[in-house]
Amino acid sequence: MSIQLRYAARSHVGLVRKNNQDSGYAGPHLLVLADGMGGPAGGDIASSVAVAHLAPLDQDSHAADDLLNLLRAAIQEAHQELVELSESYEELAGLGTTCVAILRSGNKMGMVHIGDSRAYLLRDADLTQVTTDHSFVQYLVETGEITPEEAAHHPKRSVLLRVLGDSKGEVTLDESMRAAVMGDRWMLCSDGLSGVVSAETIGDVLRSEPNPEACCEQLVALALKSGAPDNVTVVVADVVDSDDELTPTAAQVVGAASTTPAGASIGQSTPAERAAMLRRGKPLEETERAPVRDPRKLSLKAKIFTILTVLVLLAALGFGTYQAYQWSQTQYFLGVKDGEVTLFQGINQSIGTWDLYHPVKKQGLRYANLAPVIQDRLDATIALQSPKEANKILDSWRKTGLTKRSKNAAKPTVSPPETATKPQPAEDE
Repeated sequence: MSIQLRYAARSHVGLVRKNNQDSGYAGPHLLVLADGMGGPAGGDIASSVAVAHLAPLDQDSHAADDLLNLLRAAIQEAHQELVELSESYEELAGLGTTCVAILRSGNKMGMVHIGDSRAYLLRDADLTQVTTDHSFVQYLVETGEITPEEAAHHPKRSVLLRVLGDSKGEVTLDESMRAAVMGDRWMLCSDGLSGVVSAETIGDVLRSEPNPEACCEQLVALALKSGAPDNVTVVVADVVDSDDELTPTAAQVVGAASTTPAGASIGQSTPAERAAMLRRGKPLEETERAPVRDPRKLSLKAKIFTILTVLVLLAALGFGTYQAYQWSQTQYFLGVKDGEVTLFQGINQSIGTWDLYHPVKKQGLRYANLAPVIQDRLDATIALQSPKEANKILDSWRKTGLTKRSKNAAKPTVSPPETATKPQPAEDE
């Protein structure tokens, strides 16, 4: 029996934030939710870029075996673009985004996830949280430091351990293949919903509302009723029989990827929206384009700048100068040597057999004694502004329990690691 999706998406800026940094997408074969961060100049662009790279996948020509590869490639491209934007534009430094995406081919679904935006599945009236948050408090729960109930109110619950755009190199995703079962109801949401509305209440709404549109509206309304300190975005999709006659519905783009919030530098005609419109065969009129900067155009400048920089370096080396090498020696990074965390001077690059770095000092910390999330960061190397920054980072690892400790060691005081953090709204006085 063949199936199809009946879907809807809704997004609201909330009652505290000044702009919407969430982006959502719902289409016949693709569901996406991204929660951006990086302040008013970056969060909206970050989530929009993620949607822009994923939206072109919303078509029925994919083989089931290709779903995860397609999602992985699109998100890696988005991640690389965000890194380039952050490096090339001072006002975009520190931008990043969570992302959860589901791509369907027939009755198979590929899902990828990074950050703390969630996917829930309602099947036979049972609600399951399918994703696991990549957050500091979730790490504390998994290591037994706190309970899930304590995590819901922990002051560091917005500290994320993995997001798109946070560092160079390959992005690490949670990936899975799922069956699209008739009667299933899928929901993607930002923490603007899951952070203020209980899973029990979310389940009640998903069970009771007759269609995705009403379900989205009710869930957003509940978040607003609970104070909505953050942006709220919800995507809901029902798996139904392909013989069911559905009202023709275009792909829905909501949040930052669809509108121009105050202070944002992204136009109404965004890359994600254009991709969706072109896929439906609808031409874009010039009047639909907003005369503002597009993040993909910014990225083109960044790429051109990178290419020119490489050419200059190669030219300098060709003339036998050491200017590039001298500059590299003003840089530092943390890596691994002989199984131990080590401070290196230079940049983690080589030209032929010539390494542009050398070890400076071992830090007295074994790689094997680090939590997996820290090992992943070290594998990609951690860039530093100065040698002193290395001590601060290592101290934060020790204080937060991200290194193994002896049985007789005192229990550490919990404080956040050096990771991406969503801005918290100011408390009402």
